[in-house]
Amino acid sequence: MSRIHPTALVDAGAEIDSTVEVGPFTVIGPHVRIGAGTRVGAHCVIEGHTTIGRDNQIFQFNSLGAIPQDKKYAGEPCELVIGDRNTVREFCTFNIGTATDAGVTRIGHDNWIMAYVHLAHDCQIGNHTIFANNSQLAGHVHVDDWVILGGFTVVHQFCRLGAHSFTAMNSLLFADLPPFVMCQGQPAQARSMNYEGLRRRGFSPERVQVVKAMHKALYRDNLTLAQAAEQIAALGQAHPSSADDVAMMNRFLADCSERRGIVR
Repeated sequence: MSRIHPTALVDAGAEIDSTVEVGPFTVIGPHVRIGAGTRVGAHCVIEGHTTIGRDNQIFQFNSLGAIPQDKKYAGEPCELVIGDRNTVREFCTFNIGTATDAGVTRIGHDNWIMAYVHLAHDCQIGNHTIFANNSQLAGHVHVDDWVILGGFTVVHQFCRLGAHSFTAMNSLLFADLPPFVMCQGQPAQARSMNYEGLRRRGFSPERVQVVKAMHKALYRDNLTLAQAAEQIAALGQAHPSSADDVAMMNRFLADCSERRGIVR
């Protein structure tokens, strides 16, 4: 218990690994579980049915596991689950899920979340993402792996952001953002593909060329989504090394809401 500051209030029912560090004046509730090596800064409140994995760095003044900002919420024991090796900077708010969805707000592994980020109820965040300052996600938003959100990005409820996508500062998303796409604007519009990010992640020149071809089908050839998906599927057959990238894109397009569509 020497790693827990004497001014911190940790409920006896909380399951805190002996290697966890808890800073001064932090409050931890009875249904909280925190894994080995995680550090929690000063003046944090961690409550609700919240599970936090190993080796996370949670800075001061965060609110994790509070009830959702949803008038339909009626006290159900929903959850917040945070994986391993995440960095959560100051003044972030992550809410638990709701019974009208999966009941869980989930953050994966190795994410870098900057100050003042809000993750509303039932958001599902993948791995290796970066959320810059003041990124705001409404409820039920899904963010896949390797997504980067520029500062002050705002995402409408139920939207999805595909893997390796990128938003510029002050982007406002009302539609789904397909994998690899870079967007900017209010409302957001597709500007290009995240080519530099793909190169940094080890994508071969051939894979990058296929991503360019998918961008052309989606945004340059004046095709419907169904027509673009058919053209994109052919790329996977012609370029076996990119078959997984093509399949990921077409799965994303197949699941798009007809009402929202994609960021154009």
